[in-house]
Amino acid sequence: MKKMIYLDNAATTPTAPEVIEAMLPFYERRYGNPSALYDLGQKSHDAIEESRQIIAQSIGAQPEEIYFTAGGSESDNWALKCTAESMVMRGRHIITTKIEHHAILRTCGYLEQNGYEITYLPVNDKGTVSLEQVRRAIRPDTILISVMMANNEIGTIEPIAGIGMLARRYGICFHTDAVQAYGHIPIDVNRMNIDMMSASAHKFNGPKGTGFLYVRKKKRIPPFIHGGGQESGVRAGTENVPGIVGMGKAAAMAMESLKERMEIETRMRDYLIYSVLKQVPKVRLNGEWNNRLPNNVDFCFDELEGGNLLVMLDMDGICASAGSACSSGEHEPSHVLTAIGVPPEIARGALRLTLNEKITAEQIDYVTACIKKNVTILRGQKETVKFT
Repeated sequence: MKKMIYLDNAATTPTAPEVIEAMLPFYERRYGNPSALYDLGQKSHDAIEESRQIIAQSIGAQPEEIYFTAGGSESDNWALKCTAESMVMRGRHIITTKIEHHAILRTCGYLEQNGYEITYLPVNDKGTVSLEQVRRAIRPDTILISVMMANNEIGTIEPIAGIGMLARRYGICFHTDAVQAYGHIPIDVNRMNIDMMSASAHKFNGPKGTGFLYVRKKKRIPPFIHGGGQESGVRAGTENVPGIVGMGKAAAMAMESLKERMEIETRMRDYLIYSVLKQVPKVRLNGEWNNRLPNNVDFCFDELEGGNLLVMLDMDGICASAGSACSSGEHEPSHVLTAIGVPPEIARGALRLTLNEKITAEQIDYVTACIKKNVTILRGQKETVKFT
């Protein structure tokens, strides 16, 4: 069986063995309900609070500002819907960008259907929103600005600290979707002026189905799930203790290795970009070369369909992605690539490669060779069809 090279870490990451080991006791022996008063339950409660402390410390927050969720999509929905609901008497205007994750865009669509007005800011050809555009979009009835920290397709890192400063100047709540960023680049919610932030454990070697929402203490947020008194009464339901413990362990590991991982991944990322651009003709790098996540590479290849390239790479043992090029079963260009001005016929040739710190130069050489080979084959087939 051929060896697999996994280059789709933006979609999900493998759960680290240390994380699984930390979780297992809470499935087997320490299964008590955290709300129970007896010792078995209190051990679960204490484990949750330890994870809350770890995560808070990792972003410069207070433990009581961390709320556990089922993942990034829930956190995004909670931040937008509940802020809109709680501030409706002040206004109904929300600012976001055209390149947000669908968890934000479709929530905004829902809010539009319920009487809110959304401004979708454009970005430049590298995927960056300008501070001046944000400033000009602010109105007296603006209640929320939500801009992702780093794009899930092209890896561009947004000027979050500057946006947060603008929001604070005008007294507007600022949320950022940091699902792709948390655990991969440094984050300080105070220095970056962030009021709310979403993250998901499976993006940094934690378990699926677990995430968190940071909410600044001064920002009151109504309950998203009604029921019991869990999560300070704002997110009911018996806590996913193993998942929360696993996320805490994954967060601790991510913070401990962050600097080293960033250096390795950036070096390997740049080598991959350089190799492909040098060896493969008619290819475009999407997003900034430097102002991007350390592990993200996103290309568009002219004269081919990205889906066909993915299948061929899979046959070579390479797991990759086309980003969000396909939506609802229809082959439509990615909304992110459209927003940065990539023509539809080129956007259909999208390929996203997201690394981890274990990638080697030899593996990158193999990946580059496979891309070159398969692109040549696909373009040759297109020419054959075109002229027969």
